[in-house]
Amino acid sequence: MDKGEARVCVGAITGAQGVRGAVRIKSFTAVPEDVAAYGPVEDESRQRKLTLHLVGHAKGVVIGKIAGIDDRDAAEAMKGMRLYVARSALPAAGEDEYYHADLLGLTAELPDGTVLGRVRAVHDYGAGDSIELVRAVGGTVLVPFTRAAVPVVDLAGGRLVVDPPAGLLDRTVEAEAEDRVGKIG
Repeated sequence: MDKGEARVCVGAITGAQGVRGAVRIKSFTAVPEDVAAYGPVEDESRQRKLTLHLVGHAKGVVIGKIAGIDDRDAAEAMKGMRLYVARSALPAAGEDEYYHADLLGLTAELPDGTVLGRVRAVHDYGAGDSIELVRAVGGTVLVPFTRAAVPVVDLAGGRLVVDPPAGLLDRTVEAEAEDRVGKIG
């Protein structure tokens, strides 16, 4: 991978599996096994290129072997490592499908063009995706990532349009600050 090429995180090592160097991997791909389907993976620093071979499944993870990792201690030392592939190695997203990495950093605008903020993260807490926006006026807000709430995603233009459900943006920055102070004290 080119040092400046865009990358996508496809998984993270959650720990060792057994004593022969296998690792447990939380896959972030639609099909968990695809974490190893796009060629070698890299660590976050781009310092290590790893050849990954899947050998099994466990609850919520896939089990993999990494070339050169042959014992539990070496596998355990990799815990927390995020695994990346070049964005160009991934298949094109289908219509109305987006890679989370492509949404991060987009400017969020209201239908009238008012800048609401920027996309900081995409979450799925079990009820469907939501986007976390850092508001231009301060604070953050979670917006359901549905066609109704986000009718326009313009990747080429670096923006998306948010038509928030009634009341979602009614809270003021002052109210959010009072909530934080109330939780601390």
